[in-house]
Amino acid sequence: MNHASDSVLTPEFPPIDDISKFDRNSGGLLERLLFNHRIAWISVCLVLTVALGMGATGLRLNASFLKTIPTHHPFVVNYLGHAKDLQGTSNAVRIAVETRGDTIYDAAYLDVLRQLSDDLYLLPGVDRAYMKSLWTPATRWTGVTEDGFDGGPVVPDNYDGSPESIAALRANVERSGEIGQLVAPDFRSSIVYLPLLDIDHDTGRQLDYGALSARLDTLREKYDGKGVKIRIVGFAKVMGDLIGGLRVMLGFFGAAIAITSLTLFFFTRCWRSSALVIGCTLTGIIWLLGLLPLLGYEFNPYSILIPFLVYAVGVSHAAQKMNGILQDIARGTHKLIAARYTFRRLFVAGVTALLADAVGFAILGLVDVPVIRELAVIASLGVAILVFTNLALLPILLSYTGVSERAAQRALQRDSTMARTRSVWTMLAGLTRGRAATIVILLAAVFGILAFGAARHLRIGDLDAGAPELRAGSMYNRDNAFVVQNYRASSDVFVVMVKTPPGQCAQYQRLQMVDTLELRLREVPGVEGTQSLASLTRQSMVGMNEGNPKWADLIANQELINAGAARAPRELFNPTCDLLSVYVYLRDHKAETLAAVVAAVEDFRTRHPSQDTQILLAAGNAGIEAATNIVVEDANHKMLLWVYGAVILLCFIAFRSWRAVVCTVLPLMLTSVLVEALMVWLGMGVKVATLPVVALGVGIGVDYALYNLSVTMSGLRQGATLAQAYYHALNFTGRVVVFTGITLSLCVLTWVFSPIKFQADMGILLAFMFLVNMIGALVLVPAIACFVLRPTSPGTDAARNDANQNSSFIIPH
Repeated sequence: MNHASDSVLTPEFPPIDDISKFDRNSGGLLERLLFNHRIAWISVCLVLTVALGMGATGLRLNASFLKTIPTHHPFVVNYLGHAKDLQGTSNAVRIAVETRGDTIYDAAYLDVLRQLSDDLYLLPGVDRAYMKSLWTPATRWTGVTEDGFDGGPVVPDNYDGSPESIAALRANVERSGEIGQLVAPDFRSSIVYLPLLDIDHDTGRQLDYGALSARLDTLREKYDGKGVKIRIVGFAKVMGDLIGGLRVMLGFFGAAIAITSLTLFFFTRCWRSSALVIGCTLTGIIWLLGLLPLLGYEFNPYSILIPFLVYAVGVSHAAQKMNGILQDIARGTHKLIAARYTFRRLFVAGVTALLADAVGFAILGLVDVPVIRELAVIASLGVAILVFTNLALLPILLSYTGVSERAAQRALQRDSTMARTRSVWTMLAGLTRGRAATIVILLAAVFGILAFGAARHLRIGDLDAGAPELRAGSMYNRDNAFVVQNYRASSDVFVVMVKTPPGQCAQYQRLQMVDTLELRLREVPGVEGTQSLASLTRQSMVGMNEGNPKWADLIANQELINAGAARAPRELFNPTCDLLSVYVYLRDHKAETLAAVVAAVEDFRTRHPSQDTQILLAAGNAGIEAATNIVVEDANHKMLLWVYGAVILLCFIAFRSWRAVVCTVLPLMLTSVLVEALMVWLGMGVKVATLPVVALGVGIGVDYALYNLSVTMSGLRQGATLAQAYYHALNFTGRVVVFTGITLSLCVLTWVFSPIKFQADMGILLAFMFLVNMIGALVLVPAIACFVLRPTSPGTDAARNDANQNSSFIIPH
């Protein structure tokens, strides 16, 4: 035989067109249990689908601040341990109210601000005791008069909108220290600061960020036409915009179903079997959606993508089963027998692939971020469901419906034509020969080396300002740019906690340490400003000395310090005076900015040790994100090692050959490196939103190689040459590998049009991985096999046993 196409492997199990000639008790125990009781299994699945479909109506879409942070990281442990003293530092919304006139010192503007402030005060989840605006009593001014210190609310008690009261208001603002905090330096806008609780105090339930964001948007529409422009930033608004944008994903999911349905029909030309493949896969999705409320889970902006991934995996496996049945029926086999033959051939490979998917998902649970752990559980559960719906239920249903005669005849003609001509399969089978294999491996090595060099520049965390989960031109990011440009107190706040003995937080020596820390932090690139009791005490010294800036220093006079501290805002130190908060306002929350601040604090802590004063990291939304970046960086490569370890173990159990494991895993490793290089090229960082993608690509990508290699190994065990065995593997499973690779890539590419940027990024990465894994399974696997796999003599006992148990192909005479 000069070419692989000169010999085509045929089914070991002979075509039987009469069911009475088939032994119902043949096959393994599981096969007999399923196919000898088909009506019972279909009935059980139908009842489960109806029951879980009704349960799916209780599934909620929401987000939780606490679920997006690494709750066991030391930074977060410190924050949660002092959460009552740090209300609003990590989860808050800032509403910038910009006047369309000249300045905010206008009666009409101030009246609108008062009305808006009142409406915001009543929103669910607002920590009202810590809410601040020009109209809240907590916003106060402090000054020095002939009689000593004086102060009061920024808005005068006798404010009536007259020019005199507005002038008094302006004077109070200038004495309040809120310029750059609540009031823009150009006096054209002011901030309403809304600290949030994760629990809605009105209902006692978890705060609904989608509903809160919708209420904020309603208020934006209400007040935008009253001479002001509203801008809203904060975690809750980001989550709300994500939740709103996720509803668009339903359209993409519908597009995915349409694309797979049409391409599946084009592939099979059989509506009957195509509808069953889509139907069984959607049944698995219904089961998943119905189980989640029962288990106490809800969807969030990250886990909402899991049903699509489960759908993608399900279609891939179901198409393999349908293709096997189609080919057997085309050769004259009864539809029930064809279903059982296909079950025997591909169940082990299918279960192994799904286990690899499930383990890949489950290993994400090692990441200490609750939202990723939930994603891991939901994804693993979804893949486990596919074992029942796509590996068991689908063949049972196809044993009743079969495929159309036209589709069977077309498949038979296609196989006959491809056997007589030098097709693409023949070219791919040629990659099992030395010269072609060497060229392919060398090219792969070159790509791998170049990609590895690029992947070394992969960074952790956000690489863009604003909310990188959203488009750069989104309303939120435009609002964030305005706040950053006009306020020293940006939306990115890093809080350093200074723990002291009770009642001693305002002692001179401790304030001097905090003052030195602030000076060091203001030197860090990306830091816009700082605020603490120490800096406020400096301002108080100026006020006590007729406003002379020469006195802007810490004076070693405890009585003066205590006098200033008595009038300090409560957010700078707690009621027991054993915790100081140092606020660090950042230009952005890019990974390098956060890392620089963390490094500066840790270096300061090392250089200034103290027995009774502790410098603790970290609170504030930027401090929490710094902790998240550290956890993600630690989990990134560790997680990949666990995923590959699990895949290697499962492949070894399935193939019982280290050689087959090498052929399966090396292409996956190349894909992982290429994906990281692509992330560098596209300017993506590794973070909570992108961390799962690379791991998921490994689990899903192994499917292609497993199916092709399982059939190839069967041929080798029966004495076929590698080219012959691989050619038939391509003819039997290769078409479906190409079909699923291209189809699923097209489906996820529709995500590029999502208003949510991280979904668009995930679509690009997943499409790339689907395609590259497909190419690797078709091109790189045979090239590696040329140097690794060895044919097994069909005369050995082991080969005979393997052939009887796991194989369905022999070489024709």
